[in-house]
Amino acid sequence: MGGMTAPSADVSARVAWAEDAPAIAAVQVRAWRSSYAGLLPAEVLDGLRPDDIAAAWREALGRPTDARNRVIVALERNLVTGFVVTGPAGDPDCDPVATGELTDLTVDPHKRGAGHGSRLLQAGVDTLVADRFSGAVSWLPAEDDALRAFLTEAGWGPDGAHRTLDLLGDGTTTVKQVRLHTTFVDVTPA
Repeated sequence: MGGMTAPSADVSARVAWAEDAPAIAAVQVRAWRSSYAGLLPAEVLDGLRPDDIAAAWREALGRPTDARNRVIVALERNLVTGFVVTGPAGDPDCDPVATGELTDLTVDPHKRGAGHGSRLLQAGVDTLVADRFSGAVSWLPAEDDALRAFLTEAGWGPDGAHRTLDLLGDGTTTVKQVRLHTTFVDVTPA
């Protein structure tokens, strides 16, 4: 690994199991309440029900719509500290066979700064490569400078695409997003 120290045995990343759904939901709710505090109305954030969200995760993990839809969790011993989702890119201008998508790169607010995000990103990229994607895209909030810097340092760059999401469906709460992309170097012999 060229000068990097190997991660200690108590931190790791692996493909999520259906049994991880409640832990993933708990991390997601904490992260959303932290990240969207200034954006979404308090009653929306207060109304997030981990049990409902866990049921959706359990369904997605148990019956993925595409075999290449995967959820990877970061672990500290047995505790889920974050997650990332990989699968085929859904954008109309992307070839879903060649281009993957990395979404929901989320680390528990209580566990940030401990390397879980880097482990998740690496595991996500490794998974996309293993699923034979030649590149990937990822959407992120336009004003999330920290996430953009994190991905840029890992070799992702803007591809010019942007969109506005209507978070509540009524036009009152929108978030501008930019798309980053990366190309995987093909290391398999011809």
